[in-house]
Amino acid sequence: MFKTRILLLIISLVFSGQLFAKLPVSVQLWSVKDTLKNDFHGTLKSLAEMGFDGVEFAGDFGPYSNNPAALKAKLSELGLVASSAHIGFDALSENTIDSTLLFYKTLGVTTLYVPWDERAWHPEGVKSLVKELTKVSDYATRFDMKIGFHNHNKEFNAFNNATFWDYIASNTPKTMPLQLDIGWVNYAAKDPIYFIKKYPNRTLATHIKVRTIQGSNMSPIIGENNIDWPAIIDTLESLSNTKWLVLEQEEYPNGLTPLQSVAKSKQNLDKILLGL
Repeated sequence: MFKTRILLLIISLVFSGQLFAKLPVSVQLWSVKDTLKNDFHGTLKSLAEMGFDGVEFAGDFGPYSNNPAALKAKLSELGLVASSAHIGFDALSENTIDSTLLFYKTLGVTTLYVPWDERAWHPEGVKSLVKELTKVSDYATRFDMKIGFHNHNKEFNAFNNATFWDYIASNTPKTMPLQLDIGWVNYAAKDPIYFIKKYPNRTLATHIKVRTIQGSNMSPIIGENNIDWPAIIDTLESLSNTKWLVLEQEEYPNGLTPLQSVAKSKQNLDKILLGL
């Protein structure tokens, strides 16, 4: 009888899709930046209760600014890990890069992303950007870590018969991660699947986000628009060696707090993942 019940459970899990490992889901903490400042521990607890597997840091470490080991232990207590982090070039200068990489390595982070640099869409500035990205990316390998770049919309402006994003991708090491932000790619009226396929194995983490377009009826909540998330995620899984899906919420519907908005997007993303 017991073996029969186990067999039935396995069959049920197979058909529901729950037996197969899905990509882990992290949340970019910028989504709840104000809540995090007001209640660091409570916010992390709430995110853990939503079922997130990890968090992506964006410079706020609460009371742990000088104690990454204790922060890692706190995350572990909540069932979370630090999936990655966003940092600026100021933390990657010759005077700061060693301490920066040591801090994040102690926290358990192996991949960092530069999230914003205005040179990324400047015809001359982009050349110095790729040189600097290559330099810090190569240096990070000494720590067995990676440093990559994260897009916004202007990186998809036309440049050299392609886009600035193409220039960045083509002029940096193929081992350098490209954190594709799906929300901004769609906002730029480009096809994210095209760029995932064009640069395979480089989207180690991607931002799952909706960026609304002015004048449209789009909802900023994941799963409430006609974005083909199953096709995007399937492409990430099959072609890009993706390790994390990172949910980010930058816009909040009327009447919903940032935490409530994140929770709603997470619930919908869970349904999407189960249906894949």
